[in-house]
Amino acid sequence: MSAKPKLCLIDGSAIAYRAYYGTLRNRLTTSKGEPTGAIYAFITSIQRLINELRPDYLAVAFDAPAKTFRHELFAEYKSTREATPEDLVQQLPHIFDYIKASNIPLIIQPGYEADDIIGTLAKRGQART
Repeated sequence: MSAKPKLCLIDGSAIAYRAYYGTLRNRLTTSKGEPTGAIYAFITSIQRLINELRPDYLAVAFDAPAKTFRHELFAEYKSTREATPEDLVQQLPHIFDYIKASNIPLIIQPGYEADDIIGTLAKRGQART
């Protein structure tokens, strides 16, 4: 009997935030002073995950930058959360470029957060097994 295919769905927003805050002490930058710590830590995390889990299928979902359906349901949703740090925002396009260059599907759906996307894809994946 063959093993079931392994599906790995990543909350890219969560990993990017973790990468950003995990590298604040050792500010990594280019020679021009552009921040790169979150990029480095994000790539390192994804590569480690791929090497250790060896998934058959892999996708990375990110929160859409605009409000989601959750804001319509509850006006106070995340109202106390601080804005995304600007130096993390500057690194996101490079993170997206890495994901695309690695031929990993990058999913950003307006109106939804990464965990909503992951939940939907996980249910669909489970239905196919």
